[in-house]
Amino acid sequence: MNTQQKTTLKDKPKPQQSKKEKLKSLLTGSYIALLIGATPFLFYSYESFPSTKTWETFLFTFESNYYEEVNVSIWTMMTKFIPLFLLIIWFLTCKHWWYHVILIPTGMFLFQLISVLNDDLRITDETELIYVLPIMLATIPLIYLIRARIIARINPTNLDELEADLMQEKTVWEQLKDLFR
Repeated sequence: MNTQQKTTLKDKPKPQQSKKEKLKSLLTGSYIALLIGATPFLFYSYESFPSTKTWETFLFTFESNYYEEVNVSIWTMMTKFIPLFLLIIWFLTCKHWWYHVILIPTGMFLFQLISVLNDDLRITDETELIYVLPIMLATIPLIYLIRARIIARINPTNLDELEADLMQEKTVWEQLKDLFR
């Protein structure tokens, strides 16, 4: 009896990295870890800003109109900036096929940050869905297209079987079940 093993994606040998590539990867990972580790310090930097309406430096003058105190304004900005910053790092370093989905909350936090920066805006967290919706409409089909291509490579199907399956009359409930198998 001849036993042949099927090779899967996990069985393929990984190419060896040179010492220079390993060092570069280690340094990049260290910089990213340092940036992530610094986010609590960056967030609590709002405590170093004055509790006054105006903050004057030799470079610029910052006036907090809506929040009435500079440190409250900076705190509000940091509550939007830190998650945005972490999501961008996650998007840039994610190796999974679904990483484009990270763009949806990234877009949401970006529009919230823009709303906070706009001093004249009265309500900051109610209209970002209108702006994030186009991002979602572009991202979600892209994710399913990538997923379909990955599945097609891993598990090639016979088109005749697929066509026969599509021609069967099914209830709506059975169709929904098939979508989420």
